[in-house]
Order: sequence, then structure tokens, then C-alpha cells
Amino acid sequence: MITLTTKDKKQLKEKGISQEKLKSQLETFEKGIPFVNLLAAATIDDGILKFDDEQKAAYVEMFDKHKDELELLKFVPASGAATRMFKALFQFLNNYNPANETINAYINREKADIIRTFFIGVEKFPFYEQTIKRFVEKHPDFLNLPDHFQKYFFVKILLDKDEFDYGSSPKGLLPFHKYKSHPATAFEEHMFEAALYDESNGVAKLHFTISKEHNNDFDDEMEKIKKRVEDKTGVQFQTSFSFQKESTDTLAVNMQNEPFRLDDGSILFRPGGHGALIENLNEQDADIIFMKNIDNVVVYKYKHELAEYKKVLAAKLLELQKRAFAYAKLLDETTPDEQTIEEIKEFLKQQLNVHIKGDVDKYKEVYQIEFLKEKLNAPIRVCGMVKNEGEPGGGPFWSKDEDGNISLQIIETPQIDPNNKFQQDILSSSTHFNPVDIVCGTKNYKGEKYNLLDYVNAKNAFITKKTLQGKDLKALELPGLWNGGMAFWNTVFVEVPLTTFNPVKTVVDLLKQAHQVQDK
Repeated sequence: MITLTTKDKKQLKEKGISQEKLKSQLETFEKGIPFVNLLAAATIDDGILKFDDEQKAAYVEMFDKHKDELELLKFVPASGAATRMFKALFQFLNNYNPANETINAYINREKADIIRTFFIGVEKFPFYEQTIKRFVEKHPDFLNLPDHFQKYFFVKILLDKDEFDYGSSPKGLLPFHKYKSHPATAFEEHMFEAALYDESNGVAKLHFTISKEHNNDFDDEMEKIKKRVEDKTGVQFQTSFSFQKESTDTLAVNMQNEPFRLDDGSILFRPGGHGALIENLNEQDADIIFMKNIDNVVVYKYKHELAEYKKVLAAKLLELQKRAFAYAKLLDETTPDEQTIEEIKEFLKQQLNVHIKGDVDKYKEVYQIEFLKEKLNAPIRVCGMVKNEGEPGGGPFWSKDEDGNISLQIIETPQIDPNNKFQQDILSSSTHFNPVDIVCGTKNYKGEKYNLLDYVNAKNAFITKKTLQGKDLKALELPGLWNGGMAFWNTVFVEVPLTTFNPVKTVVDLLKQAHQVQDK
């Protein structure tokens, strides 16, 4: 058992972390976190819905009919820096000397396909012109330099701390798309997109979770683009920001599961991962909340198809809520007969994918009703799923928890036992991938907000190994926002086309069709 010093207690108080939470995290390290228990991959007609054109059109019409009666919000996690996006370029600067070899020699030596693609398409990047302009300012003899020197210094200007410093910038503030009039950031594209499906009564509301050090940068970008976007869309925007809370930071331990201490004796805490953002989501107040990642945007000509599918997901949520709310209200106000109880069970099983154990039917009627109330009174999420084409990341599965509850979940690969052939076979059979395209219903039939923290499965956290100051440590990541963070939500999966999923994981993803204004 840990003995806390006066300094430790002060540190905990400043971060807003209770001693009980600290001890609970220590216990997690000591006990370890079990792998998930997959039962099957969710597939079309077995956990994933697929709509035909007629159904899709009906859902779009339904959403458009009701949207002005609703408070809508778009929630975008946007605190991540672009470091990984430029990883190959950082490696290029570290490992390449233009005085010693050509670019092609480096590419062949390092098998650096991303660098090859980067320079083949360099003129298509939205930051090309401004980088060349800076280049000429610094090196007036730019055109006289050998080609491999030009390319080396081009990358240096992009990444140097004293220049554009793109690797340290938030993804949301990087130029993603090159229009005739200006380069557009991912932040701006989210606003244009929101105008097409997040608008109610002429207003679109967006919330971005960002890091404190970039708060002023987002404010400046908002000031620069707001009028342009409002003039072009005819929509007014209300944009808000929040930070990941220090109280969600998690403990790091040494290999003996003791708190890892820095040179000054303080305990090392680390950001708890995107699962910490469930607290930020919990503070939002809207009837429907659209959620997607900051880097998943497209140029304007593709936005209308994307928006239609957002409307489909939202309308499906409204359809489910209408029945769930009616049943929840009925159970609160009356004592239903046996036929109605069976009807509610069928709705939960067939529409909300709630697995009802066989022994529930043996409960006394009063306990059956309590069970049904509990299952109906939970937040609902309708999640778009795209066909799996080899992207790394999470997917839709049927799983069973330690209490024997079977449910639909979004599961990440690290949650699955790599040494269990049965589990790995299920993973291999997965047909769909999670693009983080989620529509959330976070209120009950009375319009009261659920406390989303009550629906987190803390057992779905992650333990990872890191090094710091030359020492090994173990870090704890909170249950992912759409993994364990929403484990006890009622969950519905809907197939959406791959065209709605266009993330920018590496810089050369910006060369893909969805991010190019002009097709060549």
C-alpha cells in the first residue's frame, strides 16, 4: 500500500485527483486488465444495419422535417498535434544529408515510399505556395540550388520550430485543402460540413476539445474564417472549446507497480487518452450530438453525400428514441400487462441489440419491469461502420463481459488477446471498421441529461509500456471514448460508404481524391 507524502497530497489536490482514484489505479496495475471476450464479428444483418436508397431517402426526409425542433451539436476531438502525420518527414530530416546522396538514393536505402509520394505530389499540397514563398525569402538563390537541396530545405521549413513548425501544430489548424481563393484548414472544413447537417433554425453549433497551449490559435482561426463560412453557407455558427481535464490524467508506475517518480520526487501523471473526453462530452447539452475526428474531412464537392449519411444516422436515432421514450414513459406511469412487457423485450432485442438473459423471464413481474426500465434508460449511439479494407484500428463486435452480459461494442486490436487463436480468428473475420462516425442521444424522455460517466466500463482501460529518462514505466490509458467509454450505451451499427471516411493519418493522405479540389 502506498504511503503518500505531504507533497504527494498537494500534487493530487492541485490536479483534482482523489486519493481513492490513485489507489484504484494502482490496483488496476497490480491486477492487470483482462482481454475482451469476443463472441463474433458484427456483420450485415447480425449487428450491422444496411439501408437501401428508398430507406435512406426516407430517413433524410425525416431528419430534415424534425431538425428545427431539436438542439443539434457537433462534437470534435481536436487536441491532437500533427506529429505522427509528419513522422516520415521528421525521419527524412534526421537521416538524410543532401551533401552526401540524392533523394532517390535515400528513398531506396530507407524504402521511404511516403517520401517518394510526397515529392511526386508536392505541388498539390495546400501549403506548397506559402512554403515556396518563405523559401525564396530565406534563399533568394533558391532556383540555383540542386534539386535535392531544394527538397531538403522545403521539408525543413515545414517542420523547423522557427519556421512553420507543422509537426507541433494541432491537426485542426493545418491547411488541408487548396481552393482557388485560399487554403482551408480542417477546422474550417468542419464548419462548412456542419452547415449541411448540424444546422437547426439557421444556427450550427460546434464544440472542439483542444489543448490549452493552442487556445489562442483556434480563437484566431475562428476570427479569420467565421465571416467567410457564414457568408457562403447562410448559417450562423456558435463554436465553443474545452480542454482535457487534468483530473483525468492517469498514474504511471515503475515495473514494480509503484508510482513512477520524477527527479524532483513528484509522481508522474500522464494524459489519460481520448477516453478522458467522456467528461467533456458529458458537459454538452443537446438533443443530438454528432461526433467525428478532426482529420476526417473532405473538400466541399464531396460534403453533400457525407451529410446525407449523417442525417440517416441521426434519423435512425430519432426513430429509436421515439419508441424507447414511449416505453420508458409507459413503465413510469402504468403497470404494463404481460403482452406489453414482451413487446418491450422484443424492441430491446431487435432494435437496440440488448441481450436479455434467459433467466429474466423467470423474474417476478416487478423485477422484470425494473430490468426493462434500466435497459431503456441509457444513452443511445448510432454508429456508422465502413467496410474493412485493412485500416488499423477498431471494429464492431459482439462481446461478453465478466458479468456475462452480451452486447455490441467497438473493440480496438490491443484489447484482443494476441495469443488466443479463437479470438484472433474472430478479429480476422471482421468485415467492418470503425471510422468514428457517431450520433449520440444523451437525454431521457423527460429531456434530462444522463450522467455519461455512469455508462463507462472502467475495466476496458489499457496498460502500455513506455520509457522516460532511460527508465521503463507502465502507463494507464482510460477506456477509449467510443470503446469502454460508451460500453454501457445502447448501440446500433449502420453501414455507411467508404467515401465518408477520409482521415489524414500521414501527410500524403492529403493527395487522395477526397482532399483534392481539382481532379487531374
